[in-house]
Amino acid sequence: MNFNVVLPLCSSLLSFLFFFLLVDQWRERRRAYQAVWALGMLWYALSAGTEFLGGAFGWSEPLYRAWYLIGATWVAGWLGLGTVLLLSRTRFGYALAASLFLAGLFTALSEAKYHYSNSGIAPGLYFGIAVLLAIAVVVDTIRGGDVWPRLVAGAIVAGTVASAVLMTFATLPAPGWIVDPVTQIPTGDLIPGYLRLLTPLFNVAGAFALSLGAIFSAYIFMPKRRLIEYSLDRHQPLPSLLGNLLRAPIAVTVNLVASLPGAAVALVAGRLNSRVPATLLIAIGGFIPAVTSGLNRFGNTGAFFLGELLGVVFLFAGFLASIEVFAEIRIPFTNVVFRSRREPDPE
Repeated sequence: MNFNVVLPLCSSLLSFLFFFLLVDQWRERRRAYQAVWALGMLWYALSAGTEFLGGAFGWSEPLYRAWYLIGATWVAGWLGLGTVLLLSRTRFGYALAASLFLAGLFTALSEAKYHYSNSGIAPGLYFGIAVLLAIAVVVDTIRGGDVWPRLVAGAIVAGTVASAVLMTFATLPAPGWIVDPVTQIPTGDLIPGYLRLLTPLFNVAGAFALSLGAIFSAYIFMPKRRLIEYSLDRHQPLPSLLGNLLRAPIAVTVNLVASLPGAAVALVAGRLNSRVPATLLIAIGGFIPAVTSGLNRFGNTGAFFLGELLGVVFLFAGFLASIEVFAEIRIPFTNVVFRSRREPDPE
């Protein structure tokens, strides 16, 4: 059995199934985050599909370009954007701004460590864009505005178009593709630096948005035990708000861990909101492939395809665990409804 064929094939098929279910859900409810998640899962399915084709029939330059562009750049960014749109009416903007800054910083540090060829002005440019976007998100969140999700969406769309153009005109050394000589798993070593540095920019921000957003949602809906108090009320004095923002990551982490036993009791008793286990599964699904793709970037490719499959398995499990999926039982892509029960979206 060739796991370089079987694992990507399973990832692709499951991602396509997930994509169709999300499209069906969007068709019925018309929520923007559902459409964006569906697009993210389509990228996931297509990326894994290129890996299956490369493993089964051999790699080619067009297949390699599509694999890197779709999988290494687009997937995490679009899945993270779906979470941003879902939480657009919350204070998640603060966590997103931190994610954007870390993405820009990691991009700059990657260039400083590896000195990718043909990077040009990309490291400074990408870092500057990430910092400016993070500042804009923080300012709008403090003001209580609703512009920051649209700013992030515009940046993702612009980055997607720019990356497609850059990849179209990029020159790759012959034969136009490369795989790890030991594992036969593709790597990004042939990609020019200005394109390779888009990967951490998209992936770090997207993976953090997806996983942190899922944890944030779980924290909202679980019975909470607050050991550390904090307030993100935007009407408090600015120095107090800034102090609370610095305290919030520690407070949320400690309070979340302290709340887990109570959440487990509520789960056993059937009183736990279904979105808590669902979003925790989604957080795991976002975290695993982020780790294995990062290892791939640094030359450790062995777990890449397995992490990709585990990622979509946990994401899909989180989707199925949510009561929203089974709130309305009907024939897909039809209006024939057998049962309907809804919960409100997070505010």
